[in-house]
Amino acid sequence: MKTFSACPEKVTRKWYLVDADGQVLGRLATRIAEILRGKHKPVFTPHVDTGDFVVVINAAKVVVTGRKAEKKEYQRYSGYPGGLKIIPYRRQIRDHPERVIEHAVRGMIPHNRLGRAVITKLKVYAGPDHPHSAQQPEALKIGTD
Repeated sequence: MKTFSACPEKVTRKWYLVDADGQVLGRLATRIAEILRGKHKPVFTPHVDTGDFVVVINAAKVVVTGRKAEKKEYQRYSGYPGGLKIIPYRRQIRDHPERVIEHAVRGMIPHNRLGRAVITKLKVYAGPDHPHSAQQPEALKIGTD
């Protein structure tokens, strides 16, 4: 019996549609990261991108638990003195809600070349409309299982 290793050319990819309305941010992000990596498939191989595409809609309606809405902050640094930008969660979710989910998922995938390839399969939209209907994404229920 030999150990199976997935071949990148033979990986079949599906499209999933996730509705973030009322979902808890961290729990949503872990499930999305798992699908992007391909860990839900029996052919998962750690060094090969075996994951599927994920389209997230209604990103503006994601929720956080506890006091994170008041305390959570996002930091950005330009590299110059005085170039640190600190953005509170409330302003980030109001102005750029898709960045909140992208940031949470990015922290849950590998920080290397494979992770950069995996994150390109994540498509996040603030509202209910998305341009990926031609791919016929399959609705994925997350949370209340």
